[in-house]
Amino acid sequence: MASDSARGDVEKLDPINGIESGKDEPSPTLSYTPAEERALVWKQDRLIVPLAATIYLLCFLDRSNIGNARLLNSSAGNDMQSEIHATQYQFNIALMAFLLGYAFFEVPSNILLKQLRPSRWLAFLMFSWGAITMGLGGVQSFPSTAGVRFLLGVFEAGLFPGLVYYLTFWYKSDERSVRIAFILASATLAGAFGGAIAYGIGHMNGAQGLSGWRWLFLIEGAPSCLSALAVWFFLPDYPDACGILNERDKEIAAARLHIEGSKSHHKSMTWKDAKSTLTDWRLYGHYLVYFGVSVPFSSLSLFSPTITAGLGYKDLTAQLMTVPPYAVAYVVTVFSAWAVDHYSVRLVGVAVLALIGAIGFLTSGLLSPDAYLPRYGCLILAASGAFGCVPPLLGSLTSNIHSTASVGLAVAINVGFGAGIGQIIGVFIFPSEESKRGFPTGHFTNAGFLFGVAAGSIALRVYYGMANRALLRRQQAGEEVRFFKL
Repeated sequence: MASDSARGDVEKLDPINGIESGKDEPSPTLSYTPAEERALVWKQDRLIVPLAATIYLLCFLDRSNIGNARLLNSSAGNDMQSEIHATQYQFNIALMAFLLGYAFFEVPSNILLKQLRPSRWLAFLMFSWGAITMGLGGVQSFPSTAGVRFLLGVFEAGLFPGLVYYLTFWYKSDERSVRIAFILASATLAGAFGGAIAYGIGHMNGAQGLSGWRWLFLIEGAPSCLSALAVWFFLPDYPDACGILNERDKEIAAARLHIEGSKSHHKSMTWKDAKSTLTDWRLYGHYLVYFGVSVPFSSLSLFSPTITAGLGYKDLTAQLMTVPPYAVAYVVTVFSAWAVDHYSVRLVGVAVLALIGAIGFLTSGLLSPDAYLPRYGCLILAASGAFGCVPPLLGSLTSNIHSTASVGLAVAINVGFGAGIGQIIGVFIFPSEESKRGFPTGHFTNAGFLFGVAAGSIALRVYYGMANRALLRRQQAGEEVRFFKL
């Protein structure tokens, strides 16, 4: 990466401590005031962040509602697992089928996002996964469930890495983590809404001859199909083609990303770009750390109702009690993302959040199975730490890649490897037979992975600090260099 790092203008950075002492140099042909820049960023935020967050909220709701369906109306024998006549192992295989589709289609989807217009591609994906979610309401057996879940993974695969890639066309590196956090935090809102919605839909069990879990898929899939129209018509593609920005805004937007950020006019992926990204070995450190955080992330997403049921809450109440952990995680995720960007401590922030999550899981595993209230508090702590890690991890990755094509590929590999393959482990670590024992396997496994995330983040921070020292020596020798963001 040294050759890549030497390209471009110099960033004003303290290479020892990673504290940014100034902004990246704008285009020398354009000057603008801080007030103009703030006004532009605020205009972009109003255009992009609420719509992107809503897209991901609906995506995550459609992805994780199978965890609610698994237990919904179980006391009446009308839960999904009973009605499709699946064993626990088979049901877990159906969950894994989603992740296989998700892992294999990340990279091609991100390539298509650049080749096609982001608004068109994301709208197509959204309509497709909404229709497939509604189709889950009609499955009758384990094989059909696994097949439909695989297709859901195929069409949801491109959404989150696509949105992260999309933000690099609009925002500088020190602005991305908090925007990613608002988008990712909508997943915690989806978890909260999902529990509340499932609680309400559970009372529809038997309406029109349909079980509650079938209504759950039908009702939650429809908004994605309808919202695809809003994405098609209202999501702006790139700053230079955004009709709501005036010419001055577009000039400032281009100047802001003169050094960093992806460009709409840059070429799409070539074999040279792919080879350069695939052989940039430091990126594999990022992929491994993201793999680690994906295990608790996925297990919480899929098994929150199961975990709360193991805390003494039954049936519909178990659905409702999933709401507070996600609500707290939302606040922690957004605030921590702002803090790590503001103080330029992304990797250190990841380590701290991972330790918080690990302590929550570890303590829950060590407590007595009937210590319901303390273990519920640990669940809130664990969810906050696990979810909070993700935005600064992605912010760190995108900040340290300097070509448009490479950003798209690296983000797709990162999310595909972590959120695809990594999440498969999360499918199997909360077996229902451990309910009376407090799910020790799940809690200890998640704690172990989060301790690994903390260690990996510190290792990356040390590596980048050493790399910046070497770059500083080259700068002092007269070379133009580009320091890594910490």
